[in-house]
Amino acid sequence: MAVSEKGCCVAGLPIDWRRPFFADLAQVGAVVELRVANGLTVSGALQAANGVQVSFVPQSALPSDQAYEQFIFNTGTVPTRDNLHDLFNGLCWLHFPQTKKRLNQLQAAEIARSGVRQLRGPVRDALTVFDENAAFLIAPQPLWDALAAHDWKMLFIDLRPLWAEAQLVLFGHALLEKLVSPRKAITAHVYRAQPAIDLVAYSGRCDLAVLDAWVAGDISADKFAGKPFVPLPVLGVPGWWPENENFCFYDDSHVFRPRR
Repeated sequence: MAVSEKGCCVAGLPIDWRRPFFADLAQVGAVVELRVANGLTVSGALQAANGVQVSFVPQSALPSDQAYEQFIFNTGTVPTRDNLHDLFNGLCWLHFPQTKKRLNQLQAAEIARSGVRQLRGPVRDALTVFDENAAFLIAPQPLWDALAAHDWKMLFIDLRPLWAEAQLVLFGHALLEKLVSPRKAITAHVYRAQPAIDLVAYSGRCDLAVLDAWVAGDISADKFAGKPFVPLPVLGVPGWWPENENFCFYDDSHVFRPRR
């Protein structure tokens, strides 16, 4: 199915699947969105596109006295509301089933250890940030060094040609939802992914299934306790937003902030 110029609407907002930041989800996402427009619930549309990794059920299936993550862990089913947030969450389950399952296992382990509390604690907080707002970056070392240093001029201008050897994959469903209405300040929590043996020589795109398996095997409660994320304003990525072709785009210190 070709990706249309303007998607149909979920919760009143059209999704433009041609945007480069939606590229990894566009083919399946456009089909799911069309099924919703034709009358299916979001859970029903996702289930129709589903394999065998997980099932999607209406939000009403979640008992009022049970934690969302615990319910998924116990039943293998994902409660889903009819909104953009849960549509993107479902698409992430379809494209990154191993990583989503591993995150759920880690959440369930923390719940079993500490119970459900008003304050989640550092590990559950980091797991939630990852689930909602993470992006995976495969990149040559100089790009990663510039990102870690918040050296935005080096990252986006001086090293701009190196982005041809990089791959940024959006994972967080809240991040994806925000990009339906793009604005400069939208920022991802970047997790470094290294499925390629030689990142400097990396060219082309890593298969999502390979990336999914690598991330699922790499994440752990110990890693999340250290919050292994680096902020990245995603519309600064070369080729992702027309305005960043003018390098004055990066002069906005409210968005491209120096490292503390």
